[in-house]
Amino acid sequence: MSKGKSAAKTAKAAAKAKKPRKSIIRYFREVVSELKKVSWPSLKELTNYTIVVVVLILIFAAAIGIVDFGLGKLFTLIS
Repeated sequence: MSKGKSAAKTAKAAAKAKKPRKSIIRYFREVVSELKKVSWPSLKELTNYTIVVVVLILIFAAAIGIVDFGLGKLFTLIS
């Protein structure tokens, strides 16, 4: 009777070993399916968004640089 139980355990172990591969393949199929549903921006929109981001980064960098410079001068006057 122990042979029958061990054979069943072996079959279950083999089924578990194959399951992750199927789930990985299923995962990537679902990813591809979802990416097909995405509304991608046009080249013109993408260019505009990129320009806006770069300009905002430059503005914030300049603002932080001015504040840093001002605080540095203030601390040199204090000490």
